[in-house]
Amino acid sequence: MLIDLINETDLPVDTDLLAKIAEDLTQRQIELIITDNAGIQALNSRHRGKDAPTDVLSFPLGNTMPHAPLGAIVISKDFVEQKAQEFGHTKQEELTLLFIHGLLHLVGFDHETDEGQMRAKEKVLIEAWKLPKSLIVRNDEKEDEA
Repeated sequence: MLIDLINETDLPVDTDLLAKIAEDLTQRQIELIITDNAGIQALNSRHRGKDAPTDVLSFPLGNTMPHAPLGAIVISKDFVEQKAQEFGHTKQEELTLLFIHGLLHLVGFDHETDEGQMRAKEKVLIEAWKLPKSLIVRNDEKEDEA
């Protein structure tokens, strides 16, 4: 299986859908960890120096070996539930949006330093999989309106 799920919560996860999306970008295994705000806050503090919860974190392993896992994506169940309710879509849709965002970071995209390539690729994937707009796309539209 392309997705190795570690679910520390009771959030249902459709790994078949996530694996199909991942196959658009990689054939390498991905560890997906679903945790709560406290769990992701601890990781965010330890690895990024930001002592606050966040929605998704990515930990790429690099390309050191041909068949090595790509890396890990950590998603906060609390953010999934909050944003799904706030934007009126399902928890699975929000989880999938966050998974796509994390996956793009694993394969080398970085919206904080690129010139819009990650946003463009994320939009293509969201439209291809008929998902609601992600946070990154929603933010872009707000900037365009301003």
